[in-house]
Amino acid sequence: MKPKRPWHICSMLALISATAGLCAARGDPFRPFFDQHCVKCHSGEKPKGDWRIDELTADFTHKESRERWESVLEQLESGEMPPKAKPRPPANEVSAVTSWIGTQVAAVSGKEGRVVLRRLNRTEYENTVNDLLGTSAKLQAMLPLDTSANGFDNVGDALHTSSFLMDQYLIAAEAALDQAIANRPKPPKLEQKRVGLEAAYQVKANSEKVFRKQEQRVVMFSSSQWVAASLFYMAERGTYRFRMSVSGVQSAGKPVAFSVKSGGGGMAGPKARLVGYFDAPADQSRVIEFTDQMEPKTSITILPYDLPNAQTVGKVGAEAWDGPGVAIDWVEMEGPLNETWPPESHRRLFGDMQQGKSPIYNQSDRVEVVSDAPMADADRILRKFARRAFRRAVTDADMKTYLDLVAAKLAEPQSFEKAIRVGLSAIMIAPEFLFLREAPGRLDASALASRLSYFLWSSTPDEELLTLAEQGKLSDSTTLRAQVERMLKSPKAAAFTTNFTGQWLSLRDLDFTMPNHIVYPHFDEMLRASMQRETELFFDEVLKDDLSIANFIASDFTMLNGRLAKHYGIDGVSGWEFQKVKLAPESHRGGLLTMASVLKVTANGTSTSPVIRGAWVLDRILGTPPKPPPENVSALEPDTRGTTTIREQLAKHRQIESCASCHVEIDPPGFALESFDVIGGYRDKYVLDGRPANFRTGKPVDPADVLPDGRAFKNIDEFKQLLLADQDQIARALATKLITYATGGPPQRIDRTKIDAIVAKAKAKNLGFRTLIHEIVASELFQRK
Repeated sequence: MKPKRPWHICSMLALISATAGLCAARGDPFRPFFDQHCVKCHSGEKPKGDWRIDELTADFTHKESRERWESVLEQLESGEMPPKAKPRPPANEVSAVTSWIGTQVAAVSGKEGRVVLRRLNRTEYENTVNDLLGTSAKLQAMLPLDTSANGFDNVGDALHTSSFLMDQYLIAAEAALDQAIANRPKPPKLEQKRVGLEAAYQVKANSEKVFRKQEQRVVMFSSSQWVAASLFYMAERGTYRFRMSVSGVQSAGKPVAFSVKSGGGGMAGPKARLVGYFDAPADQSRVIEFTDQMEPKTSITILPYDLPNAQTVGKVGAEAWDGPGVAIDWVEMEGPLNETWPPESHRRLFGDMQQGKSPIYNQSDRVEVVSDAPMADADRILRKFARRAFRRAVTDADMKTYLDLVAAKLAEPQSFEKAIRVGLSAIMIAPEFLFLREAPGRLDASALASRLSYFLWSSTPDEELLTLAEQGKLSDSTTLRAQVERMLKSPKAAAFTTNFTGQWLSLRDLDFTMPNHIVYPHFDEMLRASMQRETELFFDEVLKDDLSIANFIASDFTMLNGRLAKHYGIDGVSGWEFQKVKLAPESHRGGLLTMASVLKVTANGTSTSPVIRGAWVLDRILGTPPKPPPENVSALEPDTRGTTTIREQLAKHRQIESCASCHVEIDPPGFALESFDVIGGYRDKYVLDGRPANFRTGKPVDPADVLPDGRAFKNIDEFKQLLLADQDQIARALATKLITYATGGPPQRIDRTKIDAIVAKAKAKNLGFRTLIHEIVASELFQRK
């Protein structure tokens, strides 16, 4: 598809005419070029595009001015400027002008660096603190939401700092230290076993009508929340291990899925959250084991999925019910799990230092770390912690401020542990901790380690990466490549999948709208979870096997479980667990565009819009986002009466001159996706309203259209093939997104040749996704500020 114009042609002409005047004042050699080709249309009282010469500046050190110069450069190089109807300037003159612009922009960029100073965002802060301390503290909720720029919330331009934010950082640091430092005796470890559900403390009265007792086990036949089985009650915070023996009964050889939630403490405890879905295999017991971080006053809850409600089962009675169910043989709980005491988090800070009665607090069971040489121990503890926190070797000068804080607290007097906490908290809100400091030019080894770690793990470098940086080995290309491979194979790389896809594909917005429950009664929590999991697992599969990024557009496989396969109309898959599934050509699936997750986040809860979906495709997949709509044009409203289709409404909308130029690019990909409804189900006709048993349908869906370059398609399958005709554009767009996310700053327009070089190297290896990441890490764009 044709790349978009980042500035309207009139605006570009005005900008060049403005710079012509400024250049003339400075005796610039390109005055004749601008005078001849630009000034005539953009001077006087009514300049075209409403741009005047004196409103613009040619100061390349000014960010906004420099970005506009880059737009001029792009338009001149693409031939969009001057307009086609005007005489074309000689090629050598255009080359001279573009060379001069490129030189000026590059000079400033080389001096200042492309990426501005950026702080850790909420996700990175939480991950970093937990990796430093060995905790699992939930800190994001304590911090204000991060703003985004260029599609990502780790871009430096958008990550502002305030006194309120610093106060919240301090609160979060204290909360993390509270969890890390053990200042009381080891909590007793509980080991409990429930046979069947006999001892479940929230099995309601009359539950025998929906629960069948078979010897010692219990079979659950209903998915009603009020008969869910809640077991155990955790009084202590910590990690708990759960084991349960389950099986599916009367399920025609298919597994029966069920959910496990933790929380549910009512008004006195945290809100219930999903631990996960599991499969109870048909007619044979299976032991399922998992660990979970539990808060005080919580329990775990077991509930079968997609079974009848309790009233339906109760009318027949559990003993006579012949439908599927989940049999629970037994459930075990063990925790909190502390192999050693004090726990690992405490030992990371204090090692084997002795604990004694607190001199400050009067609680009989409270103990604190004590020291015979407090300042020497403080120096050792804080220096070790600061090295990891600052992601580099630390000096005496670095440590002086924090040791002075400890000394002042000890002089009050305060206990050794209290004083150390002050030093640790100060380090955790220090600029060296909160900000990723990078000097202009090529990154030093420590900065490179941090950039790599926050790219792939959204967290601080581990000991191996930090040591390699300190030894000066990370700059070696072979070592760097090996580290990328190691990090991608680590479980911590799940953060890359979650955070990158969450923003690139808008998966974070899956819960932004709730589909109309009358029109879409089959949308439920499991389907929503399955949508997101399919996309993340597919992303992982393409990355793991270094498959071509063409799979993101059209693929002959996807990752499905029974719930999503049913939604897609694909047979042969059952249960919650996901598997790689070969797609039939007639499935209309394959690739990101036809995944339910993407289709849901690009629609509202009631209707779809080709404009929203088309703009999404242009931005996220092709890297050519459309300009914002004019302020005086109202948005289209869906016709719930069914008298007009969205195509007919858009045809009228395009009669507005200011809208037509954009919609010719936006609408085609949007129409191609009209074959899919609000939650990603395939459709031939629009559903208007009505009850599930008696829907009122509208006019037929027409997914055909023509691209701006004249290529026509009949449906989504043909549209995807047209996209694949220019895989370089797909690769450039993805590389740009990855570089923005990886470095915290978007590439500049003058970096296009560098991006093209990255794509060319990846193209030599079939545009493999893993290869593309390696080439980005090895590039100048990644390794320079």
